[in-house]
Amino acid sequence: MTDCIFCKIVDGDIPSAKVYEDEEVYAFLDISQVTKGHTLVIPKQHTKNIYETHPQVASNLFARLPKIASAVKEAFQADGVNIVNNNDEAAHQSVFHLHIHVLPRYGKGDGFGLKWEDNSGKYTQDQLTETAHSIASKIS
Repeated sequence: MTDCIFCKIVDGDIPSAKVYEDEEVYAFLDISQVTKGHTLVIPKQHTKNIYETHPQVASNLFARLPKIASAVKEAFQADGVNIVNNNDEAAHQSVFHLHIHVLPRYGKGDGFGLKWEDNSGKYTQDQLTETAHSIASKIS
């Protein structure tokens, strides 16, 4: 895709701080560096988001995540790592080329956070079953 900043990075038209590269996947430091070592992992083949990604492209991408995440954690002795993928504007996707954020964590106040409400007990088992069926019916 000619207008995609990540495709331009893969092609070498825009510089990046490369972390990893093979024939299918490219990983580089996010310029925002939400936490030190914040790395983006992308398929070299352009795909807009997770919904439009061919299963083999996804397989290639996700197969590389364990070794890249482990390297990020080890390089900076991080306390943990968040793996984050945003799809669509509502989920804060800002570059429309599938990418996975590998965010090393260094304890509270490290610059990254997730708001996660515990809704345990909010839904009955029947409601959960109905919700599960709604999703399952869309899987082909």
